[in-house]
Amino acid sequence: MKAFVIERYSKQEPVRLVDVPEPTLGEQDVLVQIHAASINPLDLKIRSGALKRILPLRLPLVLGNDLAGVVTQVGAKVQGFKPGDEVYARTDTRRIGTFAEFIAVAESNLALKPASLSMEEAASIPLVGLTAWQALVEKGQLRKGQKVFIHAGSGGVGTLAIQLAKHLGAYVAATTSSANVALVKSLGADLVIDYKKDDFAKTLRDYDLVLHSLGDEELAQSVSVLRPGGQLITLSGPPDPAFARSAGMPKLLQLIVGLLSRKIRKRAAQRRVSYAFLFMRGSGEQLARLAELIDSGVIRPVVDKVFPFEATDEALAYVDSGRAKGKVVVRVR
Repeated sequence: MKAFVIERYSKQEPVRLVDVPEPTLGEQDVLVQIHAASINPLDLKIRSGALKRILPLRLPLVLGNDLAGVVTQVGAKVQGFKPGDEVYARTDTRRIGTFAEFIAVAESNLALKPASLSMEEAASIPLVGLTAWQALVEKGQLRKGQKVFIHAGSGGVGTLAIQLAKHLGAYVAATTSSANVALVKSLGADLVIDYKKDDFAKTLRDYDLVLHSLGDEELAQSVSVLRPGGQLITLSGPPDPAFARSAGMPKLLQLIVGLLSRKIRKRAAQRRVSYAFLFMRGSGEQLARLAELIDSGVIRPVVDKVFPFEATDEALAYVDSGRAKGKVVVRVR
């Protein structure tokens, strides 16, 4: 089958389209013919080697973390899916590879595709949808009447997180650039801050939760907008010791991770707020719940561009440019 691979870690080296063996199927795996896959900043981090210490993967490596497609074969112990089912998924962290024609996915990570979406739209959802769900519902336990601040409201995670937070009954503030203010408002944000004109740290006060996905400066400033007892959940800041333990890292690496996040954790503690790093995981159960919200009209995907499979490297470059609104998708079939 055809797939896009990297043979060494590099920020600039293009992915190459090559022939690779079709996946082997385990007893609890589902073989999916991929119709579409989306591009995520995570793909860029993996390609560059930025995550190789906390996410060791064997090279050469097929990139890609989420997909939509059709089931072609199921393992002997699979009960919930059958050939012909239209599905979507975020793969296991150590079994990525959706920039390809086929992939074997654990049944537990798979869900039926939202019936109201095209394959391209469905492929845009899994990673960012699960990230938003696990940040706001699972970890943040966001409740009606609370206030949440979402960085990068026009990004992949931001566009989904705004809609989910509004569904949960929260008051939502978000940042974006001037060009995307109307988009972010249309998703339901109550307060939109143009980061090119205004400083969120001078505007916001007493928020219950901040979902951070930008750089160190925004991370440090985010602490000041939270009320005592509030939560700072980061997708891009330094990992915390709790994450290191849950990931099963060696003791020495756990110590190093703790040192990396010590400064921001100390700053958070001084303000009496909690700090947590989130590295989302695949979950078919949560994708099924997101599908219900999508098919009922609560959440809609935001897709910026769809690239043909042969232009996967161009799609990666477009996401790397930082200009994308919502998600960028590759049409595989």
